[in-house]
Amino acid sequence: MSEIVDVSAKVDTQEDLYTKDGTVDYKNNPANKKTTGTWKACPFILGNECCERLAYYGMSTNLLLYFKNNLHQHSATASKNLSNWSGTCYITPLLGAFVADSYLGRYWTIAIFSSIYVLGMTLLTISASVPGLKPTCISKENCHATSTDVAVTYLALYLVALGTGGIKPCVSSYGADQFDDADVVETKHKSSFFTWFYLSINVGALIASTVLVWIQDNVGWGWGFGIPAVTMVLAVVSFFSGTRLYRNQKPGGSPLTRIFQVIVASWRKRTLRVPGDKSVLYETTDIKSAIVGSRKLDHTKDLSFLDKAAMELQSDHVKGSANPWRLCTVTQVEELKSIIKLLPIWATGIIFSAVYNQMSNLFVLQGSFMDIKINNFVIPPASLSVFDTLSVIFWCLVYERVLVPVARKYTGHKSGITLLQRMGIGLVISIFAMLAAGILEVIRLGIVKRNNYYDLEHMPMSIFWQVPQYFLIGCAEVFTMVGQIEFFYDQAPDSMRSLCSALALTTNSLGNYLSSLLVTIVMGITTKGGKPGWIPDNLNRGQLQNFFWLLTVLSVLNLGAFLLVAKWYTYKKTVGTLP
Repeated sequence: MSEIVDVSAKVDTQEDLYTKDGTVDYKNNPANKKTTGTWKACPFILGNECCERLAYYGMSTNLLLYFKNNLHQHSATASKNLSNWSGTCYITPLLGAFVADSYLGRYWTIAIFSSIYVLGMTLLTISASVPGLKPTCISKENCHATSTDVAVTYLALYLVALGTGGIKPCVSSYGADQFDDADVVETKHKSSFFTWFYLSINVGALIASTVLVWIQDNVGWGWGFGIPAVTMVLAVVSFFSGTRLYRNQKPGGSPLTRIFQVIVASWRKRTLRVPGDKSVLYETTDIKSAIVGSRKLDHTKDLSFLDKAAMELQSDHVKGSANPWRLCTVTQVEELKSIIKLLPIWATGIIFSAVYNQMSNLFVLQGSFMDIKINNFVIPPASLSVFDTLSVIFWCLVYERVLVPVARKYTGHKSGITLLQRMGIGLVISIFAMLAAGILEVIRLGIVKRNNYYDLEHMPMSIFWQVPQYFLIGCAEVFTMVGQIEFFYDQAPDSMRSLCSALALTTNSLGNYLSSLLVTIVMGITTKGGKPGWIPDNLNRGQLQNFFWLLTVLSVLNLGAFLLVAKWYTYKKTVGTLP
């Protein structure tokens, strides 16, 4: 009897050596829990993210003024071009995520797209430093750019947009993959990972918005773009350095194919009635899911018309095998349900992103008309985003070390508050950020009007009055954006996590496009009859505060919509183990 107990104990010990979420090591063997993953692997991923974000923000934070001064674009045009490029940077992750989830896996997707990113950064550096390709400047704000100069610049920027498309949706998910979903202890650490992940983003952004912005304004754009290119190379080196320690999820095949199979199968059976007994719906008999890289999902009552795809008929089988375009498993149906249920939450992130993106857009433009000097030291307007970064770092630490432990005592929730509650708090704070920006502009224009400062390049009001709006945006980020990253990873089907992370990122893209569209509409309406409009080249003659009021109203309406869909949302439940 004792021998049987000893053998059983050895089997349990052997099972405990490996992860139960289906991850493998770099040799494609089951991942050993003691030698791979967790916080052993995360420093390399966080280091990669820190350097990559330093490169991205080092290039993009001051890009509006590069468009305006060096490419000689009007304020509204520069703002729209920046919004369009930034938007593209958050659309391309859909491509990268599809490739990662379907074919390459997250590791190789990050590796390949990083190479494209480095190529784009190198070309951008060349376009700003090589005679014949860089704009010809008489003075700092008086430059002429040929069509070739502009074309090379945009080619480089959109190569970067393509490169970042393979990194953005995969890095956060890849970091979370290092923690076993089936291990209670590791799952608790996974929630903390997302906060530290966002913290690493902002450490990179902190350096970018201070040191690199100053270099771009005072040394030159060649160095200003060259240093981010070098840090991107360091990001790649950091990522590859942790290869032996990583846990990798196997790609599960095309998620889009599985989605369309459910739609087609349910449509073919649209005349059938869904059975009251859900246990008769089709599912694999063993404890493992038929989908590689995914656990089984519990059946839910929502969107029951899709359950028809899992109703088994004699005609669904061909030579003993189920035709996937006629019969789908419950897990496959629940995958589609999960995506559909995420969409309303996703949609409410668009307005928030439009607000967030003003930090690198109209906040910079607003600051450029204020007093940017301390004694003889000139403060680059874009460098004020450092206060957003400091706010994020501060609130990340406060949230993780203070708010979560305190809230956990009262709620009993492992994260203190739910992810939806966290996101909702951020939406409320973002409203106050827009109010702060609008109030500041009202006060600024009041001073301009009283003292006839209309044609003054920098009116005598310190740029540091912008600090509150940056600080509030940073606080809102920690609640909404970090919550959103974790929410879309946590609620995504296992084999669609990159895709859902990309879906979350598209809110930033659509926020940029929405901002660009609003600027176009507003300028089209407010410039009629020869008026300067809300956002003219000379903001002293504009009404920028009205644009901030518009975003405030949209944010309030968006918050109301979020509260409605959050009340309706039900969290997913998994069963079984990964194959």
